[in-house]
Amino acid sequence: MAKNKLTESKIAQVLDWGYEKAVNGVLGTDTAMELGDSYLKKYNSVDQAIDALIRWQNAKGATSGFVTGLGGLVTLPVAIPANIASVMYVQIRMIAAIAYMRGQDLQDDQVKTFVYVCLTGHAATDILKQAGVKVGNAVARQAIKKIPGEVIKAINKKVGTRLVTKFGEKGIINLGKAVPLVGGIIGGTVDGIGTNTIGKTAKRIFS
Repeated sequence: MAKNKLTESKIAQVLDWGYEKAVNGVLGTDTAMELGDSYLKKYNSVDQAIDALIRWQNAKGATSGFVTGLGGLVTLPVAIPANIASVMYVQIRMIAAIAYMRGQDLQDDQVKTFVYVCLTGHAATDILKQAGVKVGNAVARQAIKKIPGEVIKAINKKVGTRLVTKFGEKGIINLGKAVPLVGGIIGGTVDGIGTNTIGKTAKRIFS
């Protein structure tokens, strides 16, 4: 059990692992950019495309497409329950797709940090405020790029602390011990930690 204990350091490693998989792709799943493009093609406006993506993630969670690509996912960088890692990957990919649809460069470290912030849902605005980042209804693309490295580090630390608390509170760690990693379980877990809230947070933060 101890080796599966969540720490900020483990969360940081899994965030970076999930982001890399979301941006560069996993066998059998779309990258964040491909996912974004597929929705942009179907809808007349970016807002409609983003809303549809969030709805799809809520309805299906990780059950379609994701499980088939699981082979490339289960090699985790740290000892952490696979269902937590898979949830983080699914949600990071959704947020990154939203950022991409809003014209953000997913290779930017600042953008990556803002993707991580969105994972905290309702806490996102407070985390940014505490770091001295002014959040109106959204954060402009140019404003994100100008945030200094020290501030980015401070934001990342707050995100790690918040996610350790969040995953611990939800009892997801216990769920992961006994249940095989199958689509329904991942989907249920994704719903359990508020994919809808996270999606809406990403839509608001990325202008």
